[in-house]
Amino acid sequence: MDLNSTRIFVNVVIKGSFSAAASFMAVPVATVSRRIASLESALGVRLLERSTRKLRLTEAGA
Repeated sequence: MDLNSTRIFVNVVIKGSFSAAASFMAVPVATVSRRIASLESALGVRLLERSTRKLRLTEAGA
């Protein structure tokens, strides 16, 4: 877990999507996805519920 992954997570929550956060941070969407997966793996919990419509925080992510 590192500060950049945490920043990406916060921006995903604020912006509401991986693509909006990626655009805001000027990084590829794949980077956002990998960093969120890495953060979830390091913490051992799912932080976000992903669906085709929107992201929602899990209890652990809140």
